[in-house]
This record gives sequence, C-alpha cells and structure tokens, in this order.
Amino acid sequence: MSVSKIIPTKDFDIKVVKEPYPWWLGGVAATIAASVTHPLDLTKVRLQASGDKRMISSIQRTVATAGVRGLFDGISGTWLRQMSYSLCRFWAYDESKKLIGATGKDVPAHKLALAGCMAGGIAGLVGNPGEIVMVRMQGDFAKAPEKRFNYKHSIDALVRMVHEEGYSSLMRGAVPNVIRAILMNASQLASYDFFKSELLKTSYFEDNIQCHFVASFGAGTVATTVCSPADVLKSRIMNASGPGSNSTMGVIRQSMKNEGAMFMFKGWVPAWTRLQPTTILIFLTLEQLKNGVDWARSRGASWL
Repeated sequence: MSVSKIIPTKDFDIKVVKEPYPWWLGGVAATIAASVTHPLDLTKVRLQASGDKRMISSIQRTVATAGVRGLFDGISGTWLRQMSYSLCRFWAYDESKKLIGATGKDVPAHKLALAGCMAGGIAGLVGNPGEIVMVRMQGDFAKAPEKRFNYKHSIDALVRMVHEEGYSSLMRGAVPNVIRAILMNASQLASYDFFKSELLKTSYFEDNIQCHFVASFGAGTVATTVCSPADVLKSRIMNASGPGSNSTMGVIRQSMKNEGAMFMFKGWVPAWTRLQPTTILIFLTLEQLKNGVDWARSRGASWL
C-alpha cells in the first residue's frame, strides 16, 4: 500500500497524488546491484589488463592469491562511483521528467529519451571522479607492483589524485564519459519506463517482478545496442596509431570502407552479456526498494 496526498481541486473534486520516492533510492539500488556483480566486473578488468583468456582461471588465481575477499578488491571505488554517478542520474532523470512534462501515463518515448539525455549529461560530469577511482582500483592488482597506485580506499584515492596530479585529474576523460552517460541513460532509463508502461497496458502483466524483469531485460538490450557504436569507436581510437588515427571521422571512414556499417556492433554479444545482469539487478532492486518505502510509509514512517 502506498502513501498518497489527497488534494481538493477548485471544482471540489478529490485528486489523489502519490508521494514521490526518496531521491537517493536509485543510488542505493545501483550500489546494491554493483556490489553483487563486482567480482565479475573486477575479473573483466583483470582479464583485459593481464592478457588472460579464461574467466574461470582468472577467478581461481585471484582466490588463490588473495582469498575470496580478493574478488571484492576495490569495492569502495565501485561504491563511490554508484553513490555519485547513479544516485545523480536517477535523481536527475526524475527531475528532468517533471521539467519537460514527461510524468504520468502514455508519455512519448522521445520525451523519456530527452529526460535520460539530460540526466546522463549531469551524472556523467558529477560521477567522473568516481569513474576514474573505480577503474584504477579495480585494475591495480593486475599491474606490476612498481606501477600500482596502492590506494587504501576510494577517499584516499581522491585525496592522492588531487595532491599528486592536481584537481584537473578528477575530470580526466570527462568528455567521452559524459557522451557515454548520455547514451546510456537515454536508452536504459527511458526504455525501462517505456517498456514497463507498454507491458502494463496488456492483459498479460501486472506491476510485479515479472513485469519488471521483462522491462529491464528489454532496457538492457536497447542500452547495449545504442552504446555499442560509441564503445567501438572509443576503443579503436584509443588503440589506433599512425597519421590521422586520432580522428573520429577518419576511423569511421576507414572502418566503413574495410568492414561496412556493421563494424559499429562488433563485440555486441559480450557487451550485452556484461550489461544485462547489471541492468536487471538495478531495476529489480529499485522496484523492491520502492515497495519497501510504500510498506514503511503505510506504517507511519513519515521520514521516507
């Protein structure tokens, strides 16, 4: 049961308005989901850095050298990233929907996408320091000992970055990070709302975990597809060498000439495999937290 406000209108009708959920709820949901998937993300980073080809052998090596706790190395960096980037993006998405009139039922997909773009732009900038800290802490143990940062935790990482590299280090890579955040939120958040709304119009779904699972599954697929071209281009530009190799248009022209337009979706399957569980976990957790808030409010928890 949810808690609502009863507002009399000028025509003396009764209008029931549901209380908004706490602004920090999305950040908590994303943090919980990221904590569950952290061992997989950590293994992915170490596979890329070490050159190992097998995920299972990489996990076994981590457990053998550092114990089970080694699978959660750098988790404070993950928490910092989620409680800055994800907290901000869910809050900004809700506020953006109010700003452009994208609340209620039957909201057009383009309005939801616009709200997602606005949220992604803000969150990508706010969450950039956390993104850097997370990547550095996850990849640290895959480096040679003399090349490691050896951050104690995420706050230590931020303090040392400012002290050793200056404040500008906190915005390193901000432009591509913001672009990706815009694409991710315009596709992931907006498509989840759209799919959920469409599913609830049918006679097959109610507002329950089955509906949330299917909607989040669709959202993960859309987000992977939309973000794939940006990921491929970013990877190719970073790994290219020679004259004109740092030109985005140059890389696009050369890739189109050699491979055709479908080059933009190379690596789609592994990207989908990585993003899909996280997307499903985030939205399932968020919906359960909302149910928890409704339950608490119905029993007098006015602080929520």
